[in-house]
Amino acid sequence: MKERVLDTSTLFRLDGRVALVTGGSRGIGRMIAEGYVAQGAKVYISSRSEGACAQTAAELGDACIALPHDISTVEGCRALAADLAEREDRLDILVNNAGAAWGEPFDRFPEKGWDKVMDLNVKSPFFLTQALHGLLKAGAGAGHPAKVINITSIDGQKLNAWETYSYQASKAALIHLTRRMAARLVSDSIYVTSLAPGAFASQMNRAARDHGDAVAKAIPAGRIGEPEDMAAAAIYLASRAGDYVVGETLTVDGGLVNATIAHNIDA
Repeated sequence: MKERVLDTSTLFRLDGRVALVTGGSRGIGRMIAEGYVAQGAKVYISSRSEGACAQTAAELGDACIALPHDISTVEGCRALAADLAEREDRLDILVNNAGAAWGEPFDRFPEKGWDKVMDLNVKSPFFLTQALHGLLKAGAGAGHPAKVINITSIDGQKLNAWETYSYQASKAALIHLTRRMAARLVSDSIYVTSLAPGAFASQMNRAARDHGDAVAKAIPAGRIGEPEDMAAAAIYLASRAGDYVVGETLTVDGGLVNATIAHNIDA
């Protein structure tokens, strides 16, 4: 039997693949969309702001298409899926990145700060994936598994001192939901994973954006994340390189969760 020759030359390429990145007009979503375009994918980006979507798509080039929708409701998720279905007969990569946060002291934390965050961060990834199930199965029929990548957070893995109760709970929930969805969808050759970012400069993480040097002091790697760090991780999971990774959460945080030594507290 002839020995199989290992070919790694195209492991990270996304040529010919169709991707949808929610919350893709800025921050982590834009980092991922830009990385996918660079690797040869056709990328749809979605967000609530039509202007921001159009501007980002124009900046990323012809391979990036704006598809603005508000997916904070089930109806919005279904509308985005229907809009995409009018343009494409398959979807190879879905990145559930759109999210919200809410910070307020415990004794004043409002119900609307709970519901808004839980709806967008947990409910929408599930129902958008459900609405796109047919297109994802068609993508899986193209000779490779389709991929669903949920953008979670290290705040779902460790406690953050900020009083962002619903955000931290939502990201922990999405990490577990990733595993449950993976167990069901793997039979359709749709592989579900998640990325848990640490400190990346964005509108969502203003501390990293505005005080990066100070934030970096608590990170074992000694710096906050760069756009290339996030793009690389998302490309890995979306490409052939990640085709044996199912249900996993890849933590991209410079070692904050897994390489930080806790200080002893004297009794």
